[in-house]
Amino acid sequence: MAKILPFKAVRPTRDKVSLVASRSYQSYTQAEREARLDYNPFSFLHIVNPGYKYDKEISGKDRYQLVKNRYLEFKEDDVFIQDKTSSFYIYKIVNRDKEVFNGIVAAASVEDYERDVIKKHEDTIASRESIFKDYLKTVGFNAEPVLLTYPDNPIISNILNEIQQQRAEFEFTTTFRDTHYLWLINGKEHIDAITEAFEKMETLYIADGHHRSSSSQLLCEDLKSQNKDHDGTENYNYFMSYLIPESELRIHEFNRLVKDLNGLTKEEFLIQLDAMFRIENRGIIPYKPSKKHHFSMYLDGEFYSLYLRKTNFKFETSLDELDAQLLYKTILNPILGISDLRNDSRIDYLSGKKDIINLISKIDSGAFQVGFGMVPASIEVLKQIADDGLKMPPKSTYIQPKLRSGVTIYEF
Repeated sequence: MAKILPFKAVRPTRDKVSLVASRSYQSYTQAEREARLDYNPFSFLHIVNPGYKYDKEISGKDRYQLVKNRYLEFKEDDVFIQDKTSSFYIYKIVNRDKEVFNGIVAAASVEDYERDVIKKHEDTIASRESIFKDYLKTVGFNAEPVLLTYPDNPIISNILNEIQQQRAEFEFTTTFRDTHYLWLINGKEHIDAITEAFEKMETLYIADGHHRSSSSQLLCEDLKSQNKDHDGTENYNYFMSYLIPESELRIHEFNRLVKDLNGLTKEEFLIQLDAMFRIENRGIIPYKPSKKHHFSMYLDGEFYSLYLRKTNFKFETSLDELDAQLLYKTILNPILGISDLRNDSRIDYLSGKKDIINLISKIDSGAFQVGFGMVPASIEVLKQIADDGLKMPPKSTYIQPKLRSGVTIYEF
């Protein structure tokens, strides 16, 4: 039984939302960040990069306090206002490829996360969890929801369609040519119907935001231990989430780029690959695989197709069926000597959403020597791995949609 709640979001005013909303800080180049910080005083980047006004890089707890200060200034200047009524929020995105994403922004339960009602498929790093927990505790808000997915539900879908017949509270288009919409659901009948629909679901799955979820759990434990009057209704018992039906989730692959061949010549490398794969030289024409357990490889200016010799590989778990794991167990680790996929400086990752030309240029430039591509994992594979209590390697999936920060903010 999944528990979600409406909440009183802090939001930009309608006239400023397009100026406030930002992508994640890391997704901007330095030049892009500086341009927005120089010429847009309302950008949410001013909050997450508070040292910019002092022309100084500020980190750690000093930065956390300044983030809180900038946030309070946005509230004092009425850039942000808080809703007086608890609501669910419909957030819809229509991207430049005409893909449509319809979801609900709501407060999800930390207890559900602890009880595995909200299931995970990725490992988290303890140090990152702790850092983000300390950040949340200082600033007192979360502006980036965890992406959760649920089985398609006609009751929820009908409510969303009904509400969207009204004028959207927010409607703005980004420089990426994605159009974002926001509607409020604050009628008791609709709220009760949505709440009951989720209560009938046995599980939700984290699609994106594993560290945000685990940090929220740590924050809850911390604040609960300090509150002698804790009764379970406090905002810190929940975390902001964006719940989207499985049919509207888009999962893309991450290509792998490796800087060297681990001391092997090209010929020696191909011979070692031959033990596990049927190899075909595809020449200079870009090649992308179309089936599970098939890979593309770009090496020395040419593309190769790699077909797994299944008689030589034993699938023992659902994780073994994942192509990102298969690539690690057959090539990256045993041949190229990469054991730590998170921290080895010899490997990098490139979203499959990006054009294949990006992969070619990175290798042709000499920055990397070989690249591998694969087909995206399916939602069924993601769920099965989570159900089995297993964890995917890092950068196994690039998941859409990506919401803008600062459109809805959850305080605790």
